[in-house]
Amino acid sequence: MLTVAVLIAMITKFGSAPEERTNGPVGLNYAELGAIIVVTWWLSLIIYRSRDQRLFGDDAEEYRRVIKATVFTFSLLAIVSLLIKADMSRGYLALAFPLGGAVLLVSRKLWRVWLRKQRYRGRGLSRVLVIGGAQSSKSISDSFDKNKAAGYRVTGVWVPDRNHVMTEWLDVPHRFVPVIGTERSLSEALAISNANTVVLTDTEHLGHEGLRDLVWQLESAGIDLMVAPNLVDVAGSRLHMRGVAGMSFLHLEEPQYAAAGTWPKALFDRAGAAFLIVMLSPLLIGSAIAVKLTSPGAVFFHQERIGRDGTAFRMMKFRSMRSGADAELQALLVAQGTADKPLFKISNDPRITKVGAFLRRFSIDEIPQLFNVLKGDMSLVGPRPQQAAEVELYDDKAHRRLRVRPGMTGLWQVSGRSDLSWEEAIRLDMSYVENWSMTADLIILWRTVRAVLGSDGAY
Repeated sequence: MLTVAVLIAMITKFGSAPEERTNGPVGLNYAELGAIIVVTWWLSLIIYRSRDQRLFGDDAEEYRRVIKATVFTFSLLAIVSLLIKADMSRGYLALAFPLGGAVLLVSRKLWRVWLRKQRYRGRGLSRVLVIGGAQSSKSISDSFDKNKAAGYRVTGVWVPDRNHVMTEWLDVPHRFVPVIGTERSLSEALAISNANTVVLTDTEHLGHEGLRDLVWQLESAGIDLMVAPNLVDVAGSRLHMRGVAGMSFLHLEEPQYAAAGTWPKALFDRAGAAFLIVMLSPLLIGSAIAVKLTSPGAVFFHQERIGRDGTAFRMMKFRSMRSGADAELQALLVAQGTADKPLFKISNDPRITKVGAFLRRFSIDEIPQLFNVLKGDMSLVGPRPQQAAEVELYDDKAHRRLRVRPGMTGLWQVSGRSDLSWEEAIRLDMSYVENWSMTADLIILWRTVRAVLGSDGAY
């Protein structure tokens, strides 16, 4: 791929038979220079370990390493050319490096899509022996099963300070995982589980000496060891290793919700909203006409929602229900059995019009909220704003979601659309609030597009 990118840059700049040479003490033609660039670039990808097996499929670090290797190669070439006073075509380099970097990233993405499909079919999974308590092992097993793209499956649990015969099983969907005690050694537990990866959840089961011995035993067997910090929904960017008094500690940074209210996010939101309003104006106009012509009532639906710090605002949507639908909500919630849950969603809602169903399927009814974003009441990404009656049902934990501006889309919308329980939705919202970053916003926006265009849509 690198060779193709360099060849395209050379032919585009100099034609199919380049005769030009670089100026300087070492006069190279651009075919020779291209070969040097390709080899150096390829070696940089190896040096930065961009093909590390542990990064495959579920970690943005793979992309970061590809970008770092590309920047390193370009920088190295620039420094060498400066030192030897070689004059190279800037147009050639300006085309070769962006093109090569883009091709590398696209190819990694395509291979990642292929690998994820294989993992969802149960292929290419790392077999995991969990060392620790049964409860924490069950939690880890459930997480791996929900995120098959990560490539791990728990096949055994070893509790090294618990004496019992192997008659207990960890009950996970579609299979049983053996729970092994002190009657078996580590090597026997590895053989029973056929594991090639070990996850340590509770260090107290081993102690410091036992952990050191574990590391030595696994090193000779070529088995990966991962230690779970038992911190739920904490982004890796908030965790830092620190050495104190000869011991290693995980330092946990404070929640990031304050950063979500700073000017970079506000500027991004408003600029993005203005751009999208202009780009989607034909869709806005067409949707408004369709709503007006197909059912009596106003084009837009305004409803009071609760925003940042509990401040009320009027949220704007295309009307997707018949007029007066709000008056029917409570009766429908009671009939559905969810009147006591702060997530007022009705399955197979009879109030929705035919045009409204289409608008909701592709979330077109939400587009007018771009004007709320432009005004500053909402953000492009954040917890969804809820009604006052829903907020009244919040517990102390749920109130934390009001510390940031509500968003047009959020983490739980792209993690399960309308099918998640309230408990799972609030967990994802709390994870977003505590671990906010601009990169996370961009990822959620991209996943929103995929979710909206996917097979299920929203209701």
